[in-house]
Amino acid sequence: MAKATFAAGCFWGVEEAFRQLKGVTSTTVGYTGGTTPNATYKQVCTGSTGHAEAVEVEFDPEQVSYRELVAAFFQNHNPTTLNRQGPDFGTQYRSAIFYHDAEQEAEAREAIATLEKSHIFNRPIVTEVKPAGPFYRAEEYHQQYLAKRGAASCHT
Repeated sequence: MAKATFAAGCFWGVEEAFRQLKGVTSTTVGYTGGTTPNATYKQVCTGSTGHAEAVEVEFDPEQVSYRELVAAFFQNHNPTTLNRQGPDFGTQYRSAIFYHDAEQEAEAREAIATLEKSHIFNRPIVTEVKPAGPFYRAEEYHQQYLAKRGAASCHT
């Protein structure tokens, strides 16, 4: 198994999008990219911890490639809005890829460069590409939030 970590706004919908992919063996929502150890939802919502709401994805590289996960990441959010996705705004909702090794970093940067050249988006991509650091699991009620409610997305 391998691990990937993505932030693309509210983690509920992001997690559900990744859970649907063949080869994804588990997902965990949580907080990463900030400075507060063991951050909680209440702390992250203040915007003072520096953390992003993120999804840690465990996957089988024999069934789904990291490149395919990155493609799904870009298909499921707007990477051109700084610190905002839909109605949610703040640094905790930023677009970010937290890479776990040099190969993931290279693939993430290559994907961004390819998307920029394709002009699929009308504005520049603002997705951060940063090394993965400590990941703090979110409270249990956030885990598989949409699946527990029988919802496919935040907007259904």
